[in-house]
Amino acid sequence: MVITFDDFKKVEIRIGRIVSAEKIPEGDKLLKLSVDFGTETRQIMSGIAEFFPDPSVLVGRQAPFVINLETRVLRGHESQGMILATDGEQGIVLLHPAAEVPNGSLVK
Repeated sequence: MVITFDDFKKVEIRIGRIVSAEKIPEGDKLLKLSVDFGTETRQIMSGIAEFFPDPSVLVGRQAPFVINLETRVLRGHESQGMILATDGEQGIVLLHPAAEVPNGSLVK
């Protein structure tokens, strides 16, 4: 699907720092992340649990998140965004900035 540049400009991607990560018992694939964006902390649900059996390894990491998505409820938990990742040889690979940046930095 091709989108216009104006459509792409609507997507707000910001760098956030994961401050907590836990498995959701009701969803074997879901992790509940608490993410600091500098001016606010958001709850982000992500289907990456199978690739991070110990979710505590995510705590402290920065990653890009789409933060202007409509809020969704997954397995009874509100999700206020989406983490960006890609497929790697071993499964999901999280993206991250090459250097430390302030939480909430806009990806341009």
